[in-house]
Amino acid sequence: MQKGKASTDELIALILQGIEEVKGQQISLLDLRAIENTVCDYFIICNGTSNTHVNAIVGSIQKTVSKAIKDKPWHVEGQDNAEWVLMDYVNVVVHVFQRHIRDYYDIEGLWGDAKVTEFESNVNQALK
Repeated sequence: MQKGKASTDELIALILQGIEEVKGQQISLLDLRAIENTVCDYFIICNGTSNTHVNAIVGSIQKTVSKAIKDKPWHVEGQDNAEWVLMDYVNVVVHVFQRHIRDYYDIEGLWGDAKVTEFESNVNQALK
């Protein structure tokens, strides 16, 4: 494995850890690999309770991933209003929403063919 490059599973585990460390809510992992013409292999979706909480989740994800595997998102957008922040790690795209925005856009519904795994808490145990 190249320095700074981690497996997709390791990246997912680190992202989930970052979300959980600041109590991100309603965490879902959508496996898109069986769907044709997708932009990535996985979506991770969660929500925060406010603009501040959404930005805290984003910051925690970036810090956790960077510290462990020296990786950073290729692109991040939406931090200005912090209602929906998208973090693009190429194979894994993270969507951090405020609840009302998540309900409105219903990403899980749009990607209804994806295999969905939902996490309540202690996500790293669920991955093992």
